[in-house]
Amino acid sequence: MPTLVEKTGSRPPWVGLAAAAWVQIAAGTSSTFPLYSAALKSVLGFNQQQITILGVACDLGENLGLLPGYVSNKLPPWAMLLIGSTSCFLGYSVLWSSVNQIIHGLPFWLLFIALFFGTNSSSWFGTASLVTNMRNFPMSRGPVAGLIKGYIGLSGAAFTVIFSVLLHHSATNLLFFLMVGVPLLCLSLMYFVRPCVPATDNDPSEPVYFAFLLGSSILLAAYLVMTTVLNEVFTLPSILKYVLLAGTVLFLMAPLAIPIKMTLFRSKRTLPDNLAKEEGEKEPLLIPSTSASNMGTLFEGEGDGDGASEMEILLAEGEGAVKKKRKPRRGEDFKVRQVFAKADFWLLWFAYFLGMGSGITVSNNLAQIGFAFGIKGTTILLCLFSFFNFCGRLASGAISEHFVRSKALPRTLWMGAAQLVMMFTFILFSMAINGTIYVATALVGIGMGFQYLSISTISELFGLKNFGINFNFILLGNPTGAAIFSALMAGHIYDREATKQGSSTCIGPDCYRVTFLVLAGLCGLGTLLSVILTVRIRPVYQALYASGSFRLQPQSNGH
Repeated sequence: MPTLVEKTGSRPPWVGLAAAAWVQIAAGTSSTFPLYSAALKSVLGFNQQQITILGVACDLGENLGLLPGYVSNKLPPWAMLLIGSTSCFLGYSVLWSSVNQIIHGLPFWLLFIALFFGTNSSSWFGTASLVTNMRNFPMSRGPVAGLIKGYIGLSGAAFTVIFSVLLHHSATNLLFFLMVGVPLLCLSLMYFVRPCVPATDNDPSEPVYFAFLLGSSILLAAYLVMTTVLNEVFTLPSILKYVLLAGTVLFLMAPLAIPIKMTLFRSKRTLPDNLAKEEGEKEPLLIPSTSASNMGTLFEGEGDGDGASEMEILLAEGEGAVKKKRKPRRGEDFKVRQVFAKADFWLLWFAYFLGMGSGITVSNNLAQIGFAFGIKGTTILLCLFSFFNFCGRLASGAISEHFVRSKALPRTLWMGAAQLVMMFTFILFSMAINGTIYVATALVGIGMGFQYLSISTISELFGLKNFGINFNFILLGNPTGAAIFSALMAGHIYDREATKQGSSTCIGPDCYRVTFLVLAGLCGLGTLLSVILTVRIRPVYQALYASGSFRLQPQSNGH
């Protein structure tokens, strides 16, 4: 593995964060599935359970990031973006050729694999963006995780605007855009998403910058919803549609305002940009103790049987030159196998699995749920879900960061609170009261967004060294929940109710009533697990945030 060269200075991390925002907007290709699922069903003659299984392929591809997580410590970010771009092109080229009827008679399993590879690009894009920026901003993990995951949550609304304005509601045009446009965009940003030397102290300007990014992203989300609603409700002239699309691009450029400001108005603490020394040439963080210079003599005579005396070794340990191997404490860097042995990890995994699995069931079936409730066009419904999912991801980072610094409250408390809201929302869904589908869809989107607090939590409990593979294993709860709750349960119940009606399409509240009630029970269980986990890790957070900001822990050398 070549040694990674890090960028120094205050501007490069913010340039990388801005580039990562664009990558994440492009990475949410799985959120577009409701926009072309109807074309798959009609052109290829699939039933609802088959469409639901293809939805599982989307979730599996988006969240199966163990390989990207593993290689995130071995490959530079640009290489991961290159792999993701290739995967995106290959996967969506098969789907585009099939829906466009260029290739006929492709087997269902091949389309499943193609959709998996197309959406698996999101894992490569997301891991490269998230791991790089979490390491570039180690003192602000909550806001960074919220922004990075928030932008990918907003990508559904962005793709909806592109689908409506630029692609004229054409599923084949959308698949072509995913096949060509997304890879080209990510390839053009490869150079900018790169590791930088992080600041080791609290920059007083950093909260202001993150507040600006928070505000600009919220304005972008509101603008996307407004654009979608205007385009769906009114017949707009083409020139106005393109003006609205240009406005979206301008809002996406907002994160670049921070490095531009740093360039035009340099502060005294801003360093000039240059390449840092390679990893092996960095100055040591700790000055060796007096016994450290004698470490060679401690082991020189080992082969001759004249090893150092026990007293010399004890003196060296006391001065810090030698450390006894010990298991890491929570808050330090864990090996992967050590993480899997922790009960806290599995409590977090199952809490996330129940919350995201129930939410993704609604997301994957949103088009059919809307049709069952009597809504013919689901574009507004999808945009609404994407907007509030983004708000949940963003708000969860800001809210949890405030309370973790002021009260040392674990972020998992808010995961549980969100699942409690989702539980009552699913009950509201099952009641099928006129007009409540929009409110319920928004609440489920917010609740799902809060579940991504597990990403910040995993980095705080088990460190950043193996963060890539740790958080990607947590994300496996998403496709696992989709396979069980969406494909096996919701799809089966839907087809059963449709058969009762003598049609392949189910209409009415009975199509999903049983599904919603089961999902409500699952969220209730998820709330209980989140509360148990919060109680268990509260002392850890009190230690980590005792000074009001995150305290980097000294690392054991046992790993």
